[in-house]
Parts: sequence; C-alpha cells; structure tokens
Amino acid sequence: MKLHCIASALLLGLSAPAMASDYPAKPIRLIVGYSPSGAGDGIARIVAEAMGKELGQAIVVDNKPGAGSTLASTLLSRAPADGYTIGLATGTLYGIDQHLYNVRYTPADFTPINRLTVSPLVLAVSPKSGITQLKDLVATAKARPGQLNYSSSGIGGSPHLAALTFERAIEATMVHIPFKGGAPALQAVATGEVDLSFGTAASVLPLGRQGVVKMLGVTMQQPSAVAPGVPTLDSQGLPGFEFSFWFGLFGPAKLPPDVQARLVAASSKVLADPQVQEKLLTTGNEAAPFATPAAFNAWAAEAGKTQLERVKNANVKVE
Repeated sequence: MKLHCIASALLLGLSAPAMASDYPAKPIRLIVGYSPSGAGDGIARIVAEAMGKELGQAIVVDNKPGAGSTLASTLLSRAPADGYTIGLATGTLYGIDQHLYNVRYTPADFTPINRLTVSPLVLAVSPKSGITQLKDLVATAKARPGQLNYSSSGIGGSPHLAALTFERAIEATMVHIPFKGGAPALQAVATGEVDLSFGTAASVLPLGRQGVVKMLGVTMQQPSAVAPGVPTLDSQGLPGFEFSFWFGLFGPAKLPPDVQARLVAASSKVLADPQVQEKLLTTGNEAAPFATPAAFNAWAAEAGKTQLERVKNANVKVE
C-alpha cells in the first residue's frame, strides 16, 4: 500500500510539469474591450495572429466593448487562471476604472504579462479657430480661461487624460465635451464644433494631411515614428511635456508562473519581429515590450497613479 502511494505521488509529481509544458493545448481567448476596427482591436488582432503562430494555437479575439472597457476587464478578472483567457487592457486598470466606474476588481485581480505598444497622441485644432501654432493656443487658453472647448473619445480615456495633462502644463482650464468614440470627437474639430482635441496618430494624420484639422504637435518628448514630421509639444515651449497611451496583455490573478512565462516569451518574440512592428506602426503604435512582467507592472502602477491623481484633481466623474 505504501509503495502504491509513493508510486502515485511520484507519478503526480512528474505529470504536473508535463501538463504545464503542453500549454497551450487548445485555442486561447483574448478579451478586448473595444469595438472591431478600433485602435485596440487592431493591435489585438496583429499580436494575436503572430502569437498564435508562435504558440501553435489560435488566439481568438473576443470583442466586449462597453463601460469604458471595464466590461471586458471584469470578464477577465473572473476568468479561470489557466492561460486560456487573457485580455488587452490599458493604464485605466490601475486606478481610474475603480474611481470612475462601479467595478469590483483591483490591479491585484490581474496577472501582468507584457506591455504591447506605446504611442503618443496628436494635438489637433480646428482651422476655424484661427490657431496655427502651439504658442497661440496657449496664449488663447490663458486669456480666455474656461472658454476654449475640447472633445474626447469619452470620459477617462487617453484623449481626455492628455487634455487634463495639457491644462496642468499651461495652467489654464478648458471645457471638456466627451463624444462616443475618437472619430466623432475629431469630426467635431474638423467642423469647428469644438476648438481642439487629442487623438491617435492613425486618426489625426489623415485629417491633418487633408487640411481639415491643424496638427500642432505630438505628446511624447521625442519625435515619434507614428507621426513623422509632426513636432513635439516639448520642443515648442512645453519642456518636459509627456503623455503616451499604451496597451498591455494581462491574465486573471494567480496565472501559473510557467504559463505566464510562456506568454511573456511569445509576446516578446513577436514584438521583436520587424514585420509585426511595421504592422503596428500602420495602426499608429510602436512595439514596446518590457524585459520582465515585474518591470512592466511597476511602471504601469506608477503611471496609473499619476493619471488617477489628475482625474481626481480635475473632479472628473461619469455622468
């Protein structure tokens, strides 16, 4: 009897690593809190296709938009921690979601895997505003506090946070007009309904090249490959101005370390592929993985803390 128990224990001990080494043995679900054809969806599909080939199993994108992407994050937080459900998320996971929405998850309910991309936003103004340079915009905002208005893709989203960062940098306030998505927000700039907006490079550049909006600058301190020829705000009189938005890959809490490591290795490898990098650039994003999940998590937590403070200071609320 003892020999049988010992033999069974040995078999169990040997089978656990063997089972883990088989991961993934079936398709993986990637929950995306954005509609098809949006920026997040585009990134998800590029990375899912490449990682699926690397892992030998399909990664199926499952779009679950709604409530500022918190619906998708809620589903991910409740998923089995077996590596067969992962999710795309942004920095709002680190505090803003909890502040603006009635969610029950916290950052501890997720396992960080890797940052996928990082990108600046582009500051666009309406040609009807008469503003052609950043210094003119700053001067106008200071001279007419609370009179200039700006659009965004929604409360608490990256364009909104970029505008809050801009207000803080120029020490002037503007009026926020949220829209349901980046496209209508930028269309409002083009028609002159609003004065300005911060938008993704993929959304703003075509409008800027057509002359329907005026591009004043990008929000990262260094010139960006996603917006060639567009100067930085930093170089035009706002030294140190920096705002970027990012997308990362996460699993539910308590994801097995070996499964996490497999996903980290696969994501890092595909993000180093020049073909994947080129595809991401066409969506207005640069591949930007971290060396380790711990480094990614530490960076994301600090960035999330900064953004949350700005939202609180501006008394931002979801109506």
